[in-house]
Amino acid sequence: MVVILMGVSGAGKTFIGERLADALGGSFYEGDDYHPQRNVKKMSQGIALTDADRAPWLDALHALIGDLLAEDEAAILSCSALKRAYRDRLVKGHDGVRIVYLRGSYELIRQRLERRQGHFMKADLLASQFQALEEPEASENVLTVDISQKPTTIIGTIKSELTR
Repeated sequence: MVVILMGVSGAGKTFIGERLADALGGSFYEGDDYHPQRNVKKMSQGIALTDADRAPWLDALHALIGDLLAEDEAAILSCSALKRAYRDRLVKGHDGVRIVYLRGSYELIRQRLERRQGHFMKADLLASQFQALEEPEASENVLTVDISQKPTTIIGTIKSELTR
């Protein structure tokens, strides 16, 4: 199974993802590592990405998911997947993928981003992420987890739901 942890920047996808992978005995893949360099450069300059910018990134992640499933590897993948079209693109043709939405308030996430250092995504771009965000609908069968909880609670909730 491949689990995609989605949410805006600062929601905790990497932090939770690394610990969830350990808890489940799987591998963690940082979705940001698959961005073309030009995307990283734009975000570092405070320029929001367009759908066209995200297309090659989403295609690379789709291919990674296919490879992981073909190898029957248990994996956690962090990916903002802000729009339904992005989520559909990631999972198209793949069985065995679950999406978990790490949901939090703008205020909480902005505080996290302002404290974070050494990441190309700056707090100034958070508003654009929330504007682009299309929260998952019930028909998408996405597990939504409130990130204002303790990390151990978040991980426990996700693990419990995934192992049902």
